[in-house]
Amino acid sequence: MDIVILADFCLDFDGTDNSRFIYIANMLKDKHDVEILTSDFNHGRKEYFSSVPDNYPYKITMLHEGKYKRNVCLSRFVAHYQWSRNVKKYLAERKKPDIVYCAIPPLSASLEIAKYCEKNKIRFIVDVQDLWPEAFQMVFNIPVISDVVFSPFKAIADGIYKRADAIVAVSETYKKRVLFKNKKCKDGTVVFLGTELDSFDKKSGGFEILKGDNEFWITYVGTLGHSYNIEIVIDALELLPAELKEKITFKVLGDGPLLEKFKEYAKGSGVKVDFMGKREYGEMVAYLKKSDIAVNPISKGAAQSIINKHGDYAMAGLPVVSTQESEEYRKLLTEYNCGINCSVDSPEEVADALKEFIENEEKRVEMGKNSRRLGEEKFDRKQSYKEILKVIENI
Repeated sequence: MDIVILADFCLDFDGTDNSRFIYIANMLKDKHDVEILTSDFNHGRKEYFSSVPDNYPYKITMLHEGKYKRNVCLSRFVAHYQWSRNVKKYLAERKKPDIVYCAIPPLSASLEIAKYCEKNKIRFIVDVQDLWPEAFQMVFNIPVISDVVFSPFKAIADGIYKRADAIVAVSETYKKRVLFKNKKCKDGTVVFLGTELDSFDKKSGGFEILKGDNEFWITYVGTLGHSYNIEIVIDALELLPAELKEKITFKVLGDGPLLEKFKEYAKGSGVKVDFMGKREYGEMVAYLKKSDIAVNPISKGAAQSIINKHGDYAMAGLPVVSTQESEEYRKLLTEYNCGINCSVDSPEEVADALKEFIENEEKRVEMGKNSRRLGEEKFDRKQSYKEILKVIENI
């Protein structure tokens, strides 16, 4: 089959990242003709790619997209619209594929390709990574006004979802959102973002991470934006007894629009916070493996369900302290007995959970083993992505 994978955000194409869509392309390449249709703008680095990768066993086409400096800004929507026009033009000139596998978000290009597939009787599969505009409404949450402002984006999302011939999503929550509008599919397929178990364990091998015998690391990895409440972890650590605090370092690996705000907040605390910036995937894995506890401080009202860091924490075998409201992730932590769920706005509960792990090594080790089991059973791409392959080939 001739398969187009439409994915604006494919990360760095240099093997240091953990792209879902490059992995899917590699699974398909031996039996099918595959083309990844992506952007010439690197979303993570906020700069243009210097060249189109030519060392992949399938075609990679980069179409021009406008530049933007922040994840949430007007220029990003303009850039996505520009990319969608270029996608539409490219497809009009390209031989019609058999299948389009479409990453969502962004929305504008996805709607263009949904209409294109409907018109040309091409099988259209959506892979929902995030819920837009729900994620943006958390940042600009003004009662009534936000609903009015974002209603056109909701209509675009609904227009994409109802045209899908098959549904893949990174969580049950996201799948249900698509099925609410889609009358063509009886069900969808949930496949967590995940990572490959074998390569996860190998990727950290090239990095020597030094850690003192008496150091205790509590670690967060990911975006530093409105959906993530780094401040609640700092507040919780301040509540711990001095003898515990003095050996703890809060490791923060990542970047984002609120980095400087979080740095400033940490300065006024008595907590050791090490803002390490964004690291390549293998180095990040190495730091996780040296850590003692992982934190998942998701903000109140956030749309996130099952996300990248959940798989990374599990694969690293770390017990988790979480404030996430999503019932889907809370149930996973409870079912596998690998973490402690706290109220979304309670530093006291977070402090109690951290203290329980710090003082009880046996519990920490047991939950760490359970966390690794969760990773092996639910987040190993080598096994879980076979379900995506089935969706594509059975359609």
